[in-house]
Amino acid sequence: MTKRILLLAILILLLAPTFARAQYGEDGIRNIMFDTLVRGQVEALPVGVDQMRYIGNQYITPDDSSIMKWATNVVQRDISFYADFELIQLDSFYLRVYEITDLDLLGWQRLGAERMVKLEAEFPGNNLRIWWRLYDVIHQQEIAKGQVEYHRAYWRELAHDVSNEVVYWLTGDPGIFRTKIAYIKAISPGVKEVFVSDYDGANEVQLTKTGSINISPAFSPDGKQIYFTSFKDGQPWLYRVGVDGGRFDKVAGFPGLNAAPAISPDGRKIACVLSKDENSEIYVLDIDGRIIKRLTDNRWIDTAPTWSPDGARIAFSSDRTGTPQLYVMDDDGLNIQRLTFRGGYNDSPFWSPRGNPIGFVSRSKTGRFDIAAVDTSGHEYRMLTDVGANENPHYSPDGKHLIFSSTRLGGRDLYTMDASGRNQRRLTTTTTCSNPAWGPLPR
Repeated sequence: MTKRILLLAILILLLAPTFARAQYGEDGIRNIMFDTLVRGQVEALPVGVDQMRYIGNQYITPDDSSIMKWATNVVQRDISFYADFELIQLDSFYLRVYEITDLDLLGWQRLGAERMVKLEAEFPGNNLRIWWRLYDVIHQQEIAKGQVEYHRAYWRELAHDVSNEVVYWLTGDPGIFRTKIAYIKAISPGVKEVFVSDYDGANEVQLTKTGSINISPAFSPDGKQIYFTSFKDGQPWLYRVGVDGGRFDKVAGFPGLNAAPAISPDGRKIACVLSKDENSEIYVLDIDGRIIKRLTDNRWIDTAPTWSPDGARIAFSSDRTGTPQLYVMDDDGLNIQRLTFRGGYNDSPFWSPRGNPIGFVSRSKTGRFDIAAVDTSGHEYRMLTDVGANENPHYSPDGKHLIFSSTRLGGRDLYTMDASGRNQRRLTTTTTCSNPAWGPLPR
């Protein structure tokens, strides 16, 4: 063995323990920050979105021109947001140097795109009609096309529809760009209300005006109602409200705590936490609040239930071993198994709609709260955040993204990221938002 090889072998042996600690952390939990140095199994597809062009033969107003620009921006942001795509930006310097006014497929290829979306618009009557075409840039051919049309006031929704079509053609999955999110916003000291908005934060609407504290919103599977805990009547009872601002009624008002509602995938049952017997236990109620069954029964705190996508199992948090850890049980409360054994504090699980993994909150030895994920076998841990206090993880309905709350920039706001932990983005800027829930795909 040469001296150089011997020296390299010694160096590897010396650095291996340090690298292992950095990669997995002192608690043995994998650190996603090191994963960002390694390419994933599926690379993001480079996609370009051309500026929308008018193809009609009548005069259009400046407002119509603005609508085309705004709609293009929405499609570009959707494509940039989506975990499977990388948005290829138009290079203004490239266009200027080569005196290009209309970028062809070859030009997009030179910019690095492998797929390109071409947008064209007409304004029949009061409507906006968007024609979209999807191209394989590498092979210089059209692979899909379509059109969407509605009143021009709904240009944002039409743009999201285009993005959803592009996602479907490129991935086979339904797009998430017409989904809603619900969250809690602090209005004033002692007042936190339920709000709902589009997935990207647009079209915000305040759903409750109770003048009290409301927490833990959860969508019904059809996306039409939101269940939450409110102190509006002085007690922590369970309520629901229509996403369209409709009916507001009480679901459960048992003595003590009525909290952490999770609606079953079939929409017929509610897993929640009740403390009517002087301890926080997990129960299953029918959709109108009547008790079907008590699932846990011990002197420890059991909380934060979340259903598996098939409705057969429930994950939850319990401190029955001394500190909060994650557990999984059948939907009848039997076959309880501990899921997490690493980390001293694991709480607030939320099951991915894809069946794996389960996202949760993990507190490090330094006291910081981070978003983490573990597969349902309990073997693969990943830390997904590493700055600020991060809580309330909730998967998008396609399981490819997460929304959560964080204090990383002061106050508390909502952030999104890919399920892998990459592309973390700030969604709200009020510093008063928390408890996000991501609604289902529209039906």
